[in-house]
Amino acid sequence: MVKITDVVKNSRAAKKGVLAGDILVSINGREIADVLDYRFFLTNTEVTLSLLRDGEPLKVVIRKQEYDDIGLDFETPLMDKKHSCQNKCIFCFIDQLPSGMRETLYFKDDDSRLSFLHGNFITMTNLHEKDIDRIIEMHISPVNVSIHTTNPELRVKMMNNKRAGQVLNYLPRLAWAGITICGQLVLCRGINDGVELYRSMRDLYHLGDALESVSIVPAGLTKHRDKLYPLTPYTPEEAAAIIDMVENFAARCLADCGSRKFFCADELYLRAGRPLPTEDYYEGYAQIENGVGMITSLMTEFEDEMNFLAEDLAEYKAPRTVSICTGVAAYPTIKAMAARLEAQVEGLTIHVYEIVNHFFGESVTVAGLLTGKDMAEQLAGKELGDVLFFPENTLRAGEDIFLDDMTPEELSEKLGVPVMPGRNDGSEFVREMLGVQ
Repeated sequence: MVKITDVVKNSRAAKKGVLAGDILVSINGREIADVLDYRFFLTNTEVTLSLLRDGEPLKVVIRKQEYDDIGLDFETPLMDKKHSCQNKCIFCFIDQLPSGMRETLYFKDDDSRLSFLHGNFITMTNLHEKDIDRIIEMHISPVNVSIHTTNPELRVKMMNNKRAGQVLNYLPRLAWAGITICGQLVLCRGINDGVELYRSMRDLYHLGDALESVSIVPAGLTKHRDKLYPLTPYTPEEAAAIIDMVENFAARCLADCGSRKFFCADELYLRAGRPLPTEDYYEGYAQIENGVGMITSLMTEFEDEMNFLAEDLAEYKAPRTVSICTGVAAYPTIKAMAARLEAQVEGLTIHVYEIVNHFFGESVTVAGLLTGKDMAEQLAGKELGDVLFFPENTLRAGEDIFLDDMTPEELSEKLGVPVMPGRNDGSEFVREMLGVQ
């Protein structure tokens, strides 16, 4: 049962007399617990809403087109509370946050509904038989799963949850039902790499066509790991060995089924000092949100836009001096792009600044985890030009605030220059640097 908080004026539900404050119990006799139930059972062309109004039952029949909305709003987008994570993973990034940050940053979600709606990864330890049955009945696909290892005992150890190994049995059930699975293996040095990594890839490959892709990502380690499981970063040689294992296995997958299936995150290539694969290698960038192919995609977009530079220059006004800051990992790429653009555009000066992550620790090199404090301190006194661009993914999703609670406005005040989020897109990079639409 869920409470209706608003009814859109002149909607089908409003015309049938449904009111804010009514309790939605079921649709066509099927109980409604959350947004997935609601959207799935609402697709019928005739729906009977079972409601409670002041404790009294009420039925409303609405006829509509299959995917038409009926105009009901609820307290939260999920129509329910988020499901929190029940694990205590040895590599959990949230456990490595410093104290004193805003409370919402410490919430760990592990919600299958967010996996379907927003692409979040889940561990499946929150799922039970009825949840798997619902996923299969509704054909909720794809499901994004943080797998980490297919060794049940090792998964229990890594996630500190006694159900962590048992729920691996859900993967073949989902695969047999035609549910697409996107996987993630977060590697911890000496724990789930080596022979365990090979075992995981082999086991997952046996899921067949249902397995779309798997990203292999090194665990992110901050300097705030006091009293946590002892983990250390991979050496360049170890990162190279992981790449070799994954690429060799992926090559066999490509020969057998036409897809590599398994892809290493950019971070491993950078750590190993290896060149990144070309765009064709990534097969459409299925795991780009996990940092797989992100730099290659950025460079490809940049090169494509440079082919249309003459059109962009029609709106460009010289002279122009701008600056851009980024993390240690992306700095060489951004610096090279800026140099290319400067060389071809008269009167354009681009200052590119590498920001070392003192807040989380120098081993954290991705741009998305930079804080306002680090940017402010390391850019103080630097030549910033007309505007400073910072990585847009340093802002909390849906919020105009950095991870350390500084706002872009505060950063602008500290540096004495307008600041703007720069998109992680090579084409946008060219236009932003030129100041054109």
